[in-house]
Amino acid sequence: MLLSTPLGGQISIERFIAMLQRPKFPRSISLVTAMLAALFLSACSPAKVETAPTPLPTPTAIPTAAATSIPIPTTIPTAVATRVEDIMQKPLVTDSYTADPSAHVFDGKLYIYPSHDLDHDNPPSQNGDQYDMEDYHVYSMDNLQSWPVDHGQVLHVKDVPWATKQMWAPDAAFKNGKYYLYFPARDREGLFRIGVATSPSPAGPFVPQAEFIPGSFSIDPCAFIDEDGQAYLYFGGLWGGQLEKWQTGKFDPNGVEPDDDQPALGPRVAKLSADMLSFDGPLGEVSIVDEEGQPLLADDHMRRFFEAAWVHKYNGTYYLSYSTGDTHYIAYATSQSPTGPFTFRGYVLKPVPGWTTHHSIVEFQGKWYLFYHDDELSGIDHKRNMKVTELTYNADGSIQMIDP
Repeated sequence: MLLSTPLGGQISIERFIAMLQRPKFPRSISLVTAMLAALFLSACSPAKVETAPTPLPTPTAIPTAAATSIPIPTTIPTAVATRVEDIMQKPLVTDSYTADPSAHVFDGKLYIYPSHDLDHDNPPSQNGDQYDMEDYHVYSMDNLQSWPVDHGQVLHVKDVPWATKQMWAPDAAFKNGKYYLYFPARDREGLFRIGVATSPSPAGPFVPQAEFIPGSFSIDPCAFIDEDGQAYLYFGGLWGGQLEKWQTGKFDPNGVEPDDDQPALGPRVAKLSADMLSFDGPLGEVSIVDEEGQPLLADDHMRRFFEAAWVHKYNGTYYLSYSTGDTHYIAYATSQSPTGPFTFRGYVLKPVPGWTTHHSIVEFQGKWYLFYHDDELSGIDHKRNMKVTELTYNADGSIQMIDP
């Protein structure tokens, strides 16, 4: 049986009931009342045999609820197999908690590699103990008008011989006919390391290497393959990510950030070997400087690097974007070299609900997008949800700051 909606469309009883059962479905009194009235009238009318559905009228905008945490379509779905919806700045996944989305285009399809927040109530700490993640899922999208498809669990910490816990933000790359998943986790001594797993498919599952990448440490790997085929791995994060404890090249449990008047720590970068499984040469530190070429200082919390490095290329220029941590911005800097120095240019994203902010930037089907996360679904910092919004460049290559 089909019901008439207040906007002139039609919906099946089964779908209407399913909508009401969604935990956070915005139950507008007027909408529900109108549709229940339609249900009553339909039940009192003589039964009839339904033939092919009547085509819906031209889509009409649906008013958005004032405060909702579940994506709401902005148009009535048309009678086609694929629903076209406005998904910008709405939680992309609502049946689990996802964060740190790393987005890539492989074979014309968009794949997202997020971390997976567990639903628990562990107390927060400066070391990030509340971010107790243990596995990864991969999601894909054919376009930016349909919801992501979950390809299921592709890697679990129990399958990684060297790792014990906290599989934080990952990244992915394609080379040599294989897909590579780079991920951080704590080793058996409690230190964060970077591991790599491989798969013949971008959707996984991924098989991990028996050991972490020699010489790796800290968190937030970002894999970037330049136009000449050279691959780089960027990584690092302060505080819970332990970067400040590696300033000498060895782990110092008492290591702290530099003094306020000293250059801030930057992310680390290394060339990847031809097989993408190890570093090809020594690690370098990426320098972020101001317009006069002077390094950003450690007390400049509005601009200095904290974590979540992401590198992409636009019109021949390298862009390094990153989280400022305790000031909660996504900032960016540019360079003519993939290893820097990078000159601070401004901000990509204003602070979002929740303490952390982490992102990726990708071009897909002729437009640029920012993937990011906040905690709209839960209101709890370690139960986050990934989102997407369009990103715009100005004529001079600067990025228009997004205020979600």
